[in-house]
Amino acid sequence: MDLKNKRVLVTGGGGFLGSHLVERLQQRGAIVSAPRRKQYDLVELDQVRAMYAEQKPEVVFHLAAQVGGIGANRVNPGLYFFTNAQMGISVIEEARRAGVEKVIVAGTICAYPKFASVPFKEADLWAGYPEETNAPYGLAKKMLLVQCQAYRQQYGMNAIMLFPVNLYGPRDNFDLETSHVIPALIRKALEANDQGDDQITLWGDGSPTREFLHVDDAARGLVLAAEQYDGSEPVNLGTGHEVTIKNLAIKIAEFCQFDGGLVWDESKPNGQPRRCLDVSRAKERFGFTADIDLDTGLKQTIQWYRDNRRV
Repeated sequence: MDLKNKRVLVTGGGGFLGSHLVERLQQRGAIVSAPRRKQYDLVELDQVRAMYAEQKPEVVFHLAAQVGGIGANRVNPGLYFFTNAQMGISVIEEARRAGVEKVIVAGTICAYPKFASVPFKEADLWAGYPEETNAPYGLAKKMLLVQCQAYRQQYGMNAIMLFPVNLYGPRDNFDLETSHVIPALIRKALEANDQGDDQITLWGDGSPTREFLHVDDAARGLVLAAEQYDGSEPVNLGTGHEVTIKNLAIKIAEFCQFDGGLVWDESKPNGQPRRCLDVSRAKERFGFTADIDLDTGLKQTIQWYRDNRRV
């Protein structure tokens, strides 16, 4: 698919990944609309229908989601299940009714089973139940894979689904109540420096591993898939490299020039024990490999936050 001059709609286009995707699509010459929630609340079916009637997209990227870290997921399991399932189901169904040429749906690493074999292969998505603290969110997103495949089978709809690993980078969410691990660690380290604190407290014991993909790489992967991949199988987007949370924290503290102690609150949950993706399918199907290594990406993200935060 050549995206030049295509009318492309991005749900969640004002968000972290969405804003980077919109920029990349515009560079491709696409005519992009990225409506905000105040224009169309995607939980409400009539507003989803209005969005399609007014925007008339030829291609849709569905990124809109209600997300958060472990703490936010523990507090909002019902909300996260309902809003993410309802939005996705309506967006895909109304795309079918509107005759959209192609739909690209962003899934979540949280959809994988808690004890999936490492590295996670796409075939392992159905090998068990997700990690409990974020299972409702992960399962809501995984239902969209079922929908994409069922619609392809019954209606011939060209809908694909990608599963990005944990994202980070400039414009991330640094709110400690809802942020993920990298922005939370960066903010804690820099604020400890500002306040002269000699230690910061972190959740869990630091033993879990995570894989992180820079948001620019993720946006590039989504565009490549839109242009070159038309298959029914889900595709992982990641780097294929994992790091322990403890080593990540040490690295971020060093890059933030924080030389105090790291205290681990083991009363808090660790989350999934390991996360690392098999990324071979993305390379085989549409030539995607990550370009930005973790150290480079962390330094860039820290500098962005230094430049944009309110002290």
